[in-house]
Amino acid sequence: MSEKSAIDAPINQTTSRPAHARDMFADITRFVCATYLQLSGWKVRGNFPALDKAVLVAAPHTSNWDGINMLATAGYYRVKLKWMGKKSLTTGPFGGLIKWLGCVPIDRSAANDVVRVMADAFAATPRMILAIPPEGTRSATREWKTGFYHIARAANVPLILSVLDYGTKTISLAAIITPSGDYDPDLAIIQSYYANARGKHADKFALKR
Repeated sequence: MSEKSAIDAPINQTTSRPAHARDMFADITRFVCATYLQLSGWKVRGNFPALDKAVLVAAPHTSNWDGINMLATAGYYRVKLKWMGKKSLTTGPFGGLIKWLGCVPIDRSAANDVVRVMADAFAATPRMILAIPPEGTRSATREWKTGFYHIARAANVPLILSVLDYGTKTISLAAIITPSGDYDPDLAIIQSYYANARGKHADKFALKR
């Protein structure tokens, strides 16, 4: 691997140990989420890494069910995920609930630097696992948006690769990637972990070759 390539640390797939419980409700949530995943036919692979801060790459993303399954998996791992959403989601009557569920509000109507906003959000808290679907849409796309990568770089946090494979009904924490700053070769390493994954709508997930 060249000096300009990402640091690639694959995660052992033989076990799926959760993160350390941080409150009294974590094990109750884990039981509920594990039950849901089991009844839905999903298997979970990979130990959750001992990281307080990271960007979690969530792909494939072709259905609203992906978010539900990802939140259930986070509960299984005793991890509270954060995710970016429109500011309007957090200002209505259910705004408090949306924030509690992990939404980090982003004002997209203004000329804000989302990368900088999220880097500041990382700096302002001792713990944050931020889930980002790199496709940026549930529609068919061959190009991943670069925001997930640049947020990790700006915040100086690693990437956790999460693979949601409907072909095998397996949700895997596949690797920890430390970005080098050289996007194209790093992306090739990252996407290699998703090469055989199938989305719920298989025709909507196709990596650029």
